[in-house]
Amino acid sequence: MTAAARLQRLRSIDDVLAEARGRIVRYSPEEAAARVAAGALLVDTRPAAQRAEHGSVPGALVIERNVLEWRLDPQSDARLPEATGHDVEVIVLCNEGYSSSLAADALRELGLVHSADVIGGFQAWAAAGLPTTREPDILDR
Repeated sequence: MTAAARLQRLRSIDDVLAEARGRIVRYSPEEAAARVAAGALLVDTRPAAQRAEHGSVPGALVIERNVLEWRLDPQSDARLPEATGHDVEVIVLCNEGYSSSLAADALRELGLVHSADVIGGFQAWAAAGLPTTREPDILDR
């Protein structure tokens, strides 16, 4: 295979992100808040430093991105009690709504078909005037 042919086969992160977003549901912050009020799990995947700097969403389940699949896969030995089955609605929240799209798509690949993310992430959530707190995380898993 020539170098030019290899380059044509490579995808950029923008390509990967667009493909992931084509497979998941994306909610506005207000829509996500309504889904959470109806029983969906809001999962904050931001690192501790971002949560310390910007705040957190009260009641969000904090699972850093590097362990997300293991904690939410109902078949995993490392799953959390909230991972009750593949029908759980999980809404992933990151800082700006990029990595959450990839994370929600990874959960979808595990069979969590009701995985979604928040458009604009925590920054959009806070800008919409939805509840945030500066209290330390107690649900960090």
